[in-house]
Amino acid sequence: QVQLVESGGGLVQPGGSLRLSCAASGTIFSSCTMRWYRQAPGKQRALVAVITRGGTANDVDVVKGRFTISRDNAKNTVYLRMNSLEPEDTAVYYCNAFSVVTHNEYWGQGTPVTVSS
Repeated sequence: QVQLVESGGGLVQPGGSLRLSCAASGTIFSSCTMRWYRQAPGKQRALVAVITRGGTANDVDVVKGRFTISRDNAKNTVYLRMNSLEPEDTAVYYCNAFSVVTHNEYWGQGTPVTVSS
């Protein structure tokens, strides 16, 4: 069982930066592929970035060059560094864990990000 708790969201001006954190409980974090998703008002939840157990990271084109996903297995934490934020980045950001061992999937409760002047 894995419990995920996101933090770091808030209100930021366009062009600003935030770093989201997702802390995982349990002992299987290191066996999980970790993802960040976001859901904007009135839209479906969409993938933002993914990082494998070994640290290989990928992000989607809309955030490429602006967002960076990373993980610290010693701290059971995954991060999403967001730079050059735009109003279109406004959404609730969710952390997702997928265990490659058990094939179970876990979600955090989400942290809201608002980009506005």
